[in-house]
Amino acid sequence: MKDTGFFAEFRKFISRGNVLDMAVGIAAGAAFTAIINSFVNDIINPIIGLLIGGVDFSQLQWVIKPATETTAEVAIRYGVFINSIISFIIISFALFLMVKAFNKLAEANRKKAEEEARKAPATPPAPPADVQLLTEIRDLLKNRN
Repeated sequence: MKDTGFFAEFRKFISRGNVLDMAVGIAAGAAFTAIINSFVNDIINPIIGLLIGGVDFSQLQWVIKPATETTAEVAIRYGVFINSIISFIIISFALFLMVKAFNKLAEANRKKAEEEARKAPATPPAPPADVQLLTEIRDLLKNRN
């Protein structure tokens, strides 16, 4: 079987070290999402619901067709959508703070490296080619005698 095309490209992608980092990031993101969803559903929404008159967002819906003995209710559950929007905003804000902290750390490291480079003694520039040639000739003549 020829090892080219889509599957060869996929195998090359999988064999990179970044795939493991990406998998760890996805797993951590899923756990983080579960925490944020619990935070929104169990802490934020009850507080907001209490402030606006005891409304539970997850129960907000617009019933299109009521349930009957043989069919289930057909409804647009916009309260769940509101919960998702709140979760998205909180997750986005948390990621913003993380990226901002990472950028600040990277900037501090860059400035530190620049400062160290400035403090390091500068090597003198190489002499011009004619001076180098004359120095070599002098050294050769010195070694002959």
